[in-house]
Amino acid sequence: MLKDDRTPRALAALPDEALIDAVQRQTFRYFWDGADAASGLALDRRTLGEPANDDKADHKVDHKVAIGGSGFGVMALIVAVERGWVTRDAALRRLARMLDALLRATRYHGAFPHFIDGASGATIPMSPKDDAADLVETSFLVMGLLCARQYFNEDTAAVRQLRADIDTLWQGVEWDWFTQGGRDVLYWHWSPKHGWAMNHEVRGWNECLVTYLLAVAAPRHAVDARIYHRGFAAGDGFLNGRSYHGIELPLGMPYGGPLFFTHYSFCGLDPHGLKDRYADYWDLNCRHVRINRAHCIANPQGHKGYGESCWGLTASDDPDGYLAHAPDTDNGTISPTAALASLPYAPTEALQVLRHLLTTHGTRLWQDYGFVDAFCERRGWFAKTFLAIDQAPIVVMMENHRTGLLWKLFMSVPEVQAGLRAMDFSSPHLGSTARDD
Repeated sequence: MLKDDRTPRALAALPDEALIDAVQRQTFRYFWDGADAASGLALDRRTLGEPANDDKADHKVDHKVAIGGSGFGVMALIVAVERGWVTRDAALRRLARMLDALLRATRYHGAFPHFIDGASGATIPMSPKDDAADLVETSFLVMGLLCARQYFNEDTAAVRQLRADIDTLWQGVEWDWFTQGGRDVLYWHWSPKHGWAMNHEVRGWNECLVTYLLAVAAPRHAVDARIYHRGFAAGDGFLNGRSYHGIELPLGMPYGGPLFFTHYSFCGLDPHGLKDRYADYWDLNCRHVRINRAHCIANPQGHKGYGESCWGLTASDDPDGYLAHAPDTDNGTISPTAALASLPYAPTEALQVLRHLLTTHGTRLWQDYGFVDAFCERRGWFAKTFLAIDQAPIVVMMENHRTGLLWKLFMSVPEVQAGLRAMDFSSPHLGSTARDD
């Protein structure tokens, strides 16, 4: 794919739709030109100025693939086909290569690790004990693959095989294993060396709604819907009800936490009209974004650059490493993905940030794969990295704002609809058959 050679200021002068399209397209290059050469999967990160990931440079390039980032990347690939940035045939060839690599990769009770080597399929440990199954990252991968299963619906041998491969991976995940033998909660990690040593229960409002949904919806190895209520919706980090900057927050940690909570599960789950006994999820996400923005405008710590045109705290690189930035964990780092992937929730405000980033910071932020991961004006720091899990939600959530493409695909998955009903959700996508008892 050719990169956009227009200057950041020229891009900022475009009308809204043309500007959004340009940002989506350039950001998608991370998943097309910047993908792992061996597998076509999404590399965890790339560094500014890194050589092209082609066969000649292959021996110099890191093969560390992000499983969740690859799932989001599949969704970005669907956008690229729909927008005509790549051909359908080219996308199918890429997706087939990705699936071949995933089928070769080491899995643990059907679940993938956080990172794999794209060339060999071997696990790359994230930490000494996080060296095997990561159920949450697996759920992000499955979400993307199910969208692809819906989108690529041709009745050809190649596409039938693609859908069959997706079903093999989807049906192979032993969601019930991750209840430690039937407890009323899902556990994030398991390792053949360390067992359940990390003991990380998936509870409280966070990015993991889709993990519980897929565990309930699974055609094999499903869990009972009751564990959503007894596990995820239980504990101190779920219900809130307090107000921040005059905005009441129904669920979640104080101030709502990092903005990826409103992005990751909702790349596929359409929050419009999505409700259960705990919240209206469109309303919840809009409130979370408003609180995050209001904090940056109030700027209680006096961080340089913050304001109505520069807000957005989420997990990203920062001058000292990597951190889940939020109003109560704020070191002055703004992550472009935070506001840009919030376009559905705050379109006027997000576009204001987009134009500001282009006109004020130019090529310090805008590069070959879109915006670099983050910046901190207070310390004069601009990232030289791009991260898969930050780039993809920009493409996907912008498209959901424009056409609802990924929302329509994921919400049309029969298993997803059955899972939502079992969990007592209502949604316009479920029609009149949604449970209301």
